[in-house]
Amino acid sequence: MDPQKFGRYEIKAEIGRGGMATVYHAYDPRFEREVAIKVLPREMLHDVQFRTRFDREAKTIAMLEHPAIVPVYDFGEEDGQPYFVMRYMTGGSLTDRMKNGPMLIQEAARILTHIAPALDDAHNKGIVHRDLKPGNILFDQFNEPYISDFGIAKLSDSQTNVTGSAIVGTPAYMSPEQAQGDGIDGRSDIYGLGVILFELLTGQQPYHGDTPMSVVVKHITEPVPHILDVKPDLPPDVEIIIDKAMAKDRNERFQNV
Repeated sequence: MDPQKFGRYEIKAEIGRGGMATVYHAYDPRFEREVAIKVLPREMLHDVQFRTRFDREAKTIAMLEHPAIVPVYDFGEEDGQPYFVMRYMTGGSLTDRMKNGPMLIQEAARILTHIAPALDDAHNKGIVHRDLKPGNILFDQFNEPYISDFGIAKLSDSQTNVTGSAIVGTPAYMSPEQAQGDGIDGRSDIYGLGVILFELLTGQQPYHGDTPMSVVVKHITEPVPHILDVKPDLPPDVEIIIDKAMAKDRNERFQNV
């Protein structure tokens, strides 16, 4: 494989690298457009069930159509590596914007108001994001937010859960039920969104630990921190919203976004 090409796509630069994928900025000469390519590790193909799951899940993800979900243009396998091709988002991620410190409540509300219907639409189709975090909320050139990587975390799910050798998702934003390897539904994403809102408004995550596992344990066992203790100038109703979104028992959370 030409190191500057991936299939028909011309690689321009590496955008990011994580535990389960590498993302490249690329050019698609067939449609003459900029794209982002998320390449999953070859090792995943060693899972005998993975190829079937990949095709099934990728088709589902590609069928998601909403103005606030980053569209998936293509998926497949190249030289033994599974991949997704998505719209290239030029406005950066929510992670980038959070480097400037706490966000004004009006801007946080604008972002959540825009992406909430997209999450509900996916949940109504039986699709759970599983890895909602600031790095998966991207912006276009008009400053509008989109959710990226819908359901892709499910593809990395192994036969073990968090009590074994694999954590599927990101510990800092993981719901208690996901952390314990229980079955999850859209309310797990609502928990993750509550964590994101806490971080947007305070500039820090609700739980801290020396290791990812210690953070996971706190999500399962520790009470929801009082956001007003961290940032007393916020309206009192914000604490009510955070407490409900991050309730340990999913039956006590908001039931839709």
